[in-house]
Amino acid sequence: MPYSAEISRSNPSCFLFLIDQSGSMEDDWAGEPGKQKAEGLATIINRLLQNLVIKCAKSEGVRDYYHVGVLGYGGKVAPAFGGDLAGKELVPIGEIADRPARIEERTKKTDDGAGGLVDQTVKFPIWFDAVASSGTPMCQAFARAQGILAGWLEQHAAGFPPIVINITDGEATDGDPTGAAEALKGLGTDDGNVLLFNLHLSSQRAEPVQFLASDERLPDKYARLLFQLSSPLPEFMRGVAQQEGFPVCDGARGFVFNADMVSVIQFLDIGTRPSNLR
Repeated sequence: MPYSAEISRSNPSCFLFLIDQSGSMEDDWAGEPGKQKAEGLATIINRLLQNLVIKCAKSEGVRDYYHVGVLGYGGKVAPAFGGDLAGKELVPIGEIADRPARIEERTKKTDDGAGGLVDQTVKFPIWFDAVASSGTPMCQAFARAQGILAGWLEQHAAGFPPIVINITDGEATDGDPTGAAEALKGLGTDDGNVLLFNLHLSSQRAEPVQFLASDERLPDKYARLLFQLSSPLPEFMRGVAQQEGFPVCDGARGFVFNADMVSVIQFLDIGTRPSNLR
């Protein structure tokens, strides 16, 4: 079966996040008044990186099950890690664990044991900062991702295929991204083609939708295009989505539109949960 290769230190998988850093990412997140899309997304990506580190942590340290990249596209298309990892396209997860750009103290609500909530200060590692400027060169981002993954795949031809997660709030400003996206999805391993998932952070007050099998409920041509560019969810991911309460059917694609922050976190968790981790 495709998308069933064992993931191990000798046979790692790969995640590449494409993050829209255009000027419109300064706008408020739909359904999250007062929270900029860029700031909210930076928090989510940093939390996801921390969760990937935790997932790979064993008694002897963090095992390099994954190689991970964050590519920003706005004023330029470039790796978006900060600190010691700045400029690096793909980084083993153990190196990510060791080299956050900084550690911040943040507060979160926790159970006080008596039915209420209390603020707790926690340490929060930062690898990626919010940026919002210029246009949306999505075609260039897909092309850069293809180049990065083509090199990685030369060394990992038998592994679980790379997963690319593109997060954007609008249309490409450098042309139709279809050709570049299809070329990216044409790459693969012996276990299947590269998976491309898209998360559209619209500013519209439209109904959020997740993991559709058709584009009939989407309100505009940009959302419909991103849906068409998205890969179908592999069978085990459909199972994970169903366990999370999503009514996912055969043919459902890795696409989410207009989601709130909780749904974005759920989407990213489902998309970064490959099977057969060893």
